[in-house]
Amino acid sequence: MKKLCGAVLVAAFLAPTIAQAEEYYIVRDATTKRCTIVDKKPTVKTTTVVGDGTVYTTKTEAEGAMKTVKVCSSTAE
Repeated sequence: MKKLCGAVLVAAFLAPTIAQAEEYYIVRDATTKRCTIVDKKPTVKTTTVVGDGTVYTTKTEAEGAMKTVKVCSSTAE
């Protein structure tokens, strides 16, 4: 019985870690004017989230959306 209780406690603490959803953002570097996809919201001033700040749940979804973002699809000056 003690082993079962221990297993339940371990699972309860690990479940939130396992259940974290993936997040992807489309960001644009201020100096290179290039867009990339990152898995963490940028905290530095040299990159900004483009578009309406949408958070994507898959990298494929973000890649598709990046093609439609005007500042990412236009050529750098």
